[in-house]
Amino acid sequence: MTRGSKSQTSNRPANQRNRRLLSPLTRRILAVNILALALLGAGVLFHGEYRKTLIEAELKSLTVQAQMFAAALGEGAIAADTPAGHQLISEIADRIVRRLVETTGTRARLFRNNGTLVADSMRLMGPGGMVRIEELPPPGADRELLPAALEVYDRLMRRLTGHEVFPIYQERSRQHARDYPEIISALGGDTSQRVRSAGGDPLILSVAVPVQRYKQVLGAVLLTKGSRVIDEALLEVRIAILKIFASALAVTVLLSMYLAGTIARPIRRLAAAAKLVRHDHGRKQTIPDFAGRNDEIGELAESLSEMTEALWLRMDAIESFAADVAHEIKNPLTSLRSAVETTARLKDPKQQRKLMTIIQEDVVRLDRLISDISDASRLDAELSRAETEPVDIGAMLEILVDLQNTTFDNTNGGTPRIHLEGRALDDEPLMVNGIEIRLAQVFRNLFTNAVSFSETQDRITITVSRKDGWMTVHVDDEGPGLPKGKEDAIFDRFYTDRRDSEKFGTHSGLGLSISRQIINAHGGQLTASNRMDADGNILGARFTVHLSTG
Repeated sequence: MTRGSKSQTSNRPANQRNRRLLSPLTRRILAVNILALALLGAGVLFHGEYRKTLIEAELKSLTVQAQMFAAALGEGAIAADTPAGHQLISEIADRIVRRLVETTGTRARLFRNNGTLVADSMRLMGPGGMVRIEELPPPGADRELLPAALEVYDRLMRRLTGHEVFPIYQERSRQHARDYPEIISALGGDTSQRVRSAGGDPLILSVAVPVQRYKQVLGAVLLTKGSRVIDEALLEVRIAILKIFASALAVTVLLSMYLAGTIARPIRRLAAAAKLVRHDHGRKQTIPDFAGRNDEIGELAESLSEMTEALWLRMDAIESFAADVAHEIKNPLTSLRSAVETTARLKDPKQQRKLMTIIQEDVVRLDRLISDISDASRLDAELSRAETEPVDIGAMLEILVDLQNTTFDNTNGGTPRIHLEGRALDDEPLMVNGIEIRLAQVFRNLFTNAVSFSETQDRITITVSRKDGWMTVHVDDEGPGLPKGKEDAIFDRFYTDRRDSEKFGTHSGLGLSISRQIINAHGGQLTASNRMDADGNILGARFTVHLSTG
């Protein structure tokens, strides 16, 4: 119960993750795409330079208008026959100013050269005194959130980007030229411009131009205008940008969801399938097939499927190997137990010596079997860890043949039975990338196998050739050949089909299996066949090794 509870507890977070509407990968894709688009949109929405261009254009327009006003006042509102010379006539100047501003939408003020205010288009004289005219904002303007939000955004961006911050516009109840630096400049004969803030984001643009008569500065006209037209133009542009941004955002979100779905959803399916395969004992669960995608996800699914299949094959091989080992070890152990039990009951010394001989042979057989099993079991791990290096197969075969023939001469006194052919036909080294000690083990096993099936005067021939980037080694003997239909079965573990004259238990049946395993790990092939004459008679066995020289 404890193990089951632990398994359920460990699986609960995974199940909760699978039920999430948006996976972490989907959220990351959305965040990255939306953030990039948001930064781009924020940059486009800030029209600091564009606004500056509009302000400059509006100031130029105001300058032209102010010059026209000054020209009209210089011609129509000047009295020349006064004791003090040329002077501005207040009543005429006031009427001219009001008529001129009717079509311009600006505010015009006229100051004498002594700095006093002569006329103001926003002030009327009535029975109750002077009345100030103020333009009211359009209805509903105070309820629009977008302009207010954009105003806050502009202030923040101007602070961050270091754009110019305009001074606040202030107007006294009794105005004088000294309150406006541009008027002072105009009374000095120069045209001057100023841009001020109205206390918020709207601006007030002003241009002062001197009013002259025969180059005598008699006063200065000041034209001011709000930035409503500029702000409306900017707002229209921004609304258009926001619409495009909203459309781009919708497309980005949809494409991000689609992209995340094509990436995150298959990965989640693969992860879930991997968990099911991990906990499955009946091999009912399989990895989803995404091979049709032709992308990295498809490659990942194919690799996971192949890895799973390889793991199952490896587990099958381990189980089969364990069963074979148990079976092979059980035979000599059974023989040993029987011999030991029988020896304890026998009184005849001769029979006891015979049983002791059997016990010794079984012990030797068991020791050989355990050694070969140990070598076979660690072979995979050793092949995966060992570093490959260039190996000269030709030189290796020459050494192994000389060693085998020398051993045969010393033990049997006959002529050498192994002959190496084809080596002298190619002066270049026969190089392959591999593990030298393991490749030497393969050829020793093949030589030993050929010798064990050959008579004393039989000839064993080693033929070496190279073609199309592959090296081929044939080991031919003149023995009885291979049993029909067993050409591939002889490479199975513990397979034995020995000659009748050979002592039982001399071989473990792992040599050829280990040899093929080594050649396969080197990307080559090890096959066996019979050599036949023209009449179909068996001339002997042939073992062929193919190794890449690339």
